[in-house]
Amino acid sequence: MVSLDRFETFKAVVDAGSLTAAAQRLGQSKAVVSFNLKRLEQELGVTLLVRNTRSLALTEAGERFHQHCVAMLATAAQAIEDARSEQLQLRGTLRLTTTPEYASARLVTLLETFRAQHPQLRLHLSTSPTHADLIPERFDLAIRLGRMADSELRATLLDEHALCAVAAPSLLSALPDEAARDDPDWIRTLPRLGYPRLADLPLIAPDGSDQLFASNPADAVVTVDNASTLRAFALAGAGATVLPQWLIADDLAAGRLLPILRGHRFPRQGVYAVFPNTAHPSRRVQLLLAHLRQQLPG
Repeated sequence: MVSLDRFETFKAVVDAGSLTAAAQRLGQSKAVVSFNLKRLEQELGVTLLVRNTRSLALTEAGERFHQHCVAMLATAAQAIEDARSEQLQLRGTLRLTTTPEYASARLVTLLETFRAQHPQLRLHLSTSPTHADLIPERFDLAIRLGRMADSELRATLLDEHALCAVAAPSLLSALPDEAARDDPDWIRTLPRLGYPRLADLPLIAPDGSDQLFASNPADAVVTVDNASTLRAFALAGAGATVLPQWLIADDLAAGRLLPILRGHRFPRQGVYAVFPNTAHPSRRVQLLLAHLRQQLPG
């Protein structure tokens, strides 16, 4: 019978991209990893990886086996976790990732209340404006905002939030009167900030018609890759832009930013939990999702 340990070795080599990196990840020597990989191929009677001194590549049989391998290891890990915890107490480490802004504004408090309910659980939170590759980077879960692209990952909607078009008072002083703040034609005369993560958005008028509001216009005076920097440029009066309302609620209340295009609206944006498409999410992931659904404002 083939050992599951060799399944883990094979998966680590594929995920890491090399024997050396896999050995570091597993805490083993390169020689041990190479030996277990060769024994696995001998026991299966097929070649899984074509390798030379510089690179390795999956064979067709290796690609099929890797898919089954990932599913089997996830099922085995779930069975072990369920048996150890007896479905009562969570243990181990839960690894998740999201944007820095959403982590600070919404997620940290919710994670801390969850961790307090499960004191034997450890959390590893990574924040980045870019999307992590969940499987190679070994994340259990990602919290992503906006529209979901097609993916082999599973996604479930946790919450929705509004977007708000805003500008600093100093920038709006260039308009002829306050009414111009709500006129798309006048707003187009203002400098604009670019944010590729919020690509072209439909701007829905009070009568229900819509037009395109480019959130990453070609003539943007500044283009950024994260919402915090976008907010900072907006506060500095560099240009008009669109930001999540949860991020700028205090700025709107204090008058540091002013809403524009009032009466118009953008489609609400989703907050999604994204996780690898395994047969059964881990008990840790299931309980965290239930906690977030219950606690997010909605």
